Amino acid sequence: MVRSGLMIGILTLVLVLGSTTLFTPFCAPCLGLVLGIAAGYMAGSNEKPVNSNEAIRKGAIAGAIAGGLGFAGGMVGAVINGAVVNPEDLTSIYQLLGLPNPNYDQARIWMLQLTSGLCVGLFNTIWMAILGLAGGALWFHLRGKDRGGMIMPPQNPITPAS
Repeated sequence: MVRSGLMIGILTLVLVLGSTTLFTPFCAPCLGLVLGIAAGYMAGSNEKPVNSNEAIRKGAIAGAIAGGLGFAGGMVGAVINGAVVNPEDLTSIYQLLGLPNPNYDQARIWMLQLTSGLCVGLFNTIWMAILGLAGGALWFHLRGKDRGGMIMPPQNPITPAS
């Protein structure tokens, strides 16, 4: 579960860092949708839990680990985006879209970037843990329940009642 969480987490970190830097922190939950389920499914596939409760728990932990790394990527991306975006660029984008001028200064841009990165990052971490839970349950439903479970000890044959 840790290995699965770290593998998907590194992918999440890179993708969230890129999307946050290029666009906005609000892209992270869309990535978390697929990556959270993938982390949970991969945890089930790697760990091969014997019951659904264990599959769900391992999937949720893997999703939370991946979401935590995505949170780190989102915060770094928000810092980069806050440093790159300036008020003149925002004004030109708003004018291009026909929206009223927001009149943001650089301090407000920093505050908005960091606040949105923090809030979206926390939401995405919880979102990915929940979806990791779903991924673990999905793995158990598709692959895990067909595996041989507990082996019963041999029993004496039952004699028919007369």
